[in-house]
Amino acid sequence: MGAMAETSTAKKKPAKKPAPKKKPAKKTKKLGPIERFRRLTRRVIFWGLFAVFSFALLWTLLYAVINPPTTPYIRSEAHRLVSVEQEWVDLEDVAPIMARAVVAAEDANFCLHWGLDVNAIQSAVERGRGGASTISQQVVKNVFLWHGRSWLRKAIEAVWTPLTEAVWSKRRIVEIYLNVAEFDEGVFGVQAAARHYFGVDASNLSNTQAARLAAILPSPKNRSASNPSSFTRSRAASILSGAATIAADGRAECFEN
Repeated sequence: MGAMAETSTAKKKPAKKPAPKKKPAKKTKKLGPIERFRRLTRRVIFWGLFAVFSFALLWTLLYAVINPPTTPYIRSEAHRLVSVEQEWVDLEDVAPIMARAVVAAEDANFCLHWGLDVNAIQSAVERGRGGASTISQQVVKNVFLWHGRSWLRKAIEAVWTPLTEAVWSKRRIVEIYLNVAEFDEGVFGVQAAARHYFGVDASNLSNTQAARLAAILPSPKNRSASNPSSFTRSRAASILSGAATIAADGRAECFEN
């Protein structure tokens, strides 16, 4: 009997531990219609801005290797005038003085800034005047945007310009600038301008001819490079002096090398 009692005791199973109590599931807070609308609006804005930035980046990357076939302004002028003159020319086929002349005339510190010349902008604001657009800003406006004075365009331009500077080389910016700039009504690009005013190719422009083309850029429809006024002659002489200065002090290296 004692052995049976011992066997019975040995076969007894250990008592089961009580199962841990499950924590009650947290109740999800239901969002009201206003909060749902706010969240949806934030998502739409975020993804909308992301899509716009991605499109701008891809477009800019494309033009880093492909020459812009046209621009919004050239298209509008072609529609208004029926036809326009433009012929693409690589920068290596343009007289070197031409690039130095436009940089000296429009943006002498082109090689020193990242697209926005903060000092020039601050100076223009202090004088209560507009302007102070760099060559990079002008390229962004001419190639991607529309003409006209609006805060929306200036805001987009201010964001797109550093992006362009990050993707394109300085040499590429000057090359595109010279090919899309307007030199007379319906005359776009330095090749068409050289033939229009002087009957030569852009590669054969003289120093004086290049300086006169640069001198008419701020107001090409009201100035002539082949029949310059005294003001244009004086401005061209000043531009030649500036072109020599930036060549000597290194401010032309970023687009000449």
